[in-house]
Amino acid sequence: MSENKQQATWGGRFEDKPSDLMLQIGESVSFDCRLAMYDIECSRAHASMLEKVGILNNLELKSILSGLEKIEEAIESQDFKWRSDLEDVHMNIEQALTDISPEALKLHTARSRNDQVATDMRLWFKDACVTIIGNIELLVQNCIEFSEANAQVIIPGYTHLQRAQPVPISHHLLAYVEMLVRDMNRFSNVWDSANVCPLGSGAIAGTTLPIDRLFVAEKLGFVDDEGEPIITQNSMDAVSDRDLFIDFANACATAGVHLSRLSEDFILWSSSEFGFVRLPDAFTTGSSLMPQKKNPDGFELIRGKSARLIGNTQILFTMMKGLPLTYNRDMQEDKLPVFDSYDQINLMLKVTAATLKGVKVNESRCVDSVSDPLLLATDVVDYLVLKGVAFRDAHHIVGALVKLSETLELPLDALPFDQVKAIDERIDEDWVSVFSLERALKSRKQIGMPSFEQIASQISVLKERFKEC
Repeated sequence: MSENKQQATWGGRFEDKPSDLMLQIGESVSFDCRLAMYDIECSRAHASMLEKVGILNNLELKSILSGLEKIEEAIESQDFKWRSDLEDVHMNIEQALTDISPEALKLHTARSRNDQVATDMRLWFKDACVTIIGNIELLVQNCIEFSEANAQVIIPGYTHLQRAQPVPISHHLLAYVEMLVRDMNRFSNVWDSANVCPLGSGAIAGTTLPIDRLFVAEKLGFVDDEGEPIITQNSMDAVSDRDLFIDFANACATAGVHLSRLSEDFILWSSSEFGFVRLPDAFTTGSSLMPQKKNPDGFELIRGKSARLIGNTQILFTMMKGLPLTYNRDMQEDKLPVFDSYDQINLMLKVTAATLKGVKVNESRCVDSVSDPLLLATDVVDYLVLKGVAFRDAHHIVGALVKLSETLELPLDALPFDQVKAIDERIDEDWVSVFSLERALKSRKQIGMPSFEQIASQISVLKERFKEC
């Protein structure tokens, strides 16, 4: 094959071939080959449109479609030979197609690699979001199952990593469900943003040829709820817009942060100091030196990978911040961060879901940890408020009771009543009735609060919503 033929897509005005170093830095097929099926899908739609407007005849279209089918089969069977000297996935497929079907020399009519890759990536983003949402749904289901199985287990809730108030462990897990549902909405929004077809924008200013962009958009599934095709409105923006990449990477990073926080909770809970849960052996490892160790490596790796997802977002922001319109070769580097974020967030979601399914709760340790009456100090404040004491005054009164508890080295609910009464006369002997976990949780009955009734209602709603997932 002649050198000119190999570089036929852009090499006509060049006398010297690219240096080996230029080929090395310029190739992207090593990572954008994963777009191959989308590229073939776009070429089928584009070829059909060219035949519709009279640029291809029916025989030429059939030849091109037949050639694309053969290439698709070769790629699926891993018999396709990717060549780095042809730069990217588009040129590899085009060259192979031309070898099979000489009519394919007409296929690139009225399109550029700029709008070609923009379209490929939008199709990829749509599928990527569907896959990620599916994995989030699986994790949500496992969170719901965990919450339902441990609905009566109460643990200390924490602020500043200090014991704060008692909460059912199910309420804690359902907080992550709220985050995960927001993550699903973010990826759904990314899907909506991706559902706009840029093909036909060319390199920067479209084409003088009589193409039918709406036909291509409909063929590729870029349609609204009524089936009407959706296309980009500005050719310059269409080929240089990378907001979608940033939005996708940001959605991955946000979900990763949520998984990191969940991981940290279970890492703490599984430690000897907490002892609330036991992690499954399948997602923990031992020490090469200390035989007693059971390390929460799965959750720790999730915690670490969240930083990688944040870094991918920063790569995209930094890459785009100084680029003029329209396409610049820097943008070739846009795919690696999003591909990596996609791979990592799916792995993180799967590992989190599988680990959670094997977690065992140590109920007796949870009971011991939640028995501290200081966890109900705020309830004593509420007790005084209901007696007409101003909240700030009640807060100071209970603070004094806590100080007395520390001084006498007695639990808050075991203080001598005469000394309690001396702090404030409005406290009656029934104040100790506040120190009941059942009462404390039953009283928190408003929507969003951790009463068992509210949690059961929330689980019921969530089970109905996600039962078909």
